[in-house]
Amino acid sequence: MYSVFAFGLSVPELLVILGLGLLLFGRNLPGVGRSLGRTMIEFKKGMKGLEDDVESTGTMPANPMPMEQPKPPQRVMTAPPRFEDNPGGITNQPKS
Repeated sequence: MYSVFAFGLSVPELLVILGLGLLLFGRNLPGVGRSLGRTMIEFKKGMKGLEDDVESTGTMPANPMPMEQPKPPQRVMTAPPRFEDNPGGITNQPKS
């Protein structure tokens, strides 16, 4: 038997699934359908929002804000700094 409906399901398979759904949900079936419809509406709204975002980013200018110029590389000292015994001619003479 070949499939007629979506997902490769034939008529007998769909009837079994519908029967199980009726047994499981029974009196809550209208509420389940309502929540399923709301879920689909929210999904479609979200997809529409994504489509709008994609379309709006395609129409933006190529460079809206000027980029900051890259800074030149910093020099790295290869040797440790040298400390002088008397830097800048400062002397520590005791007061008399």
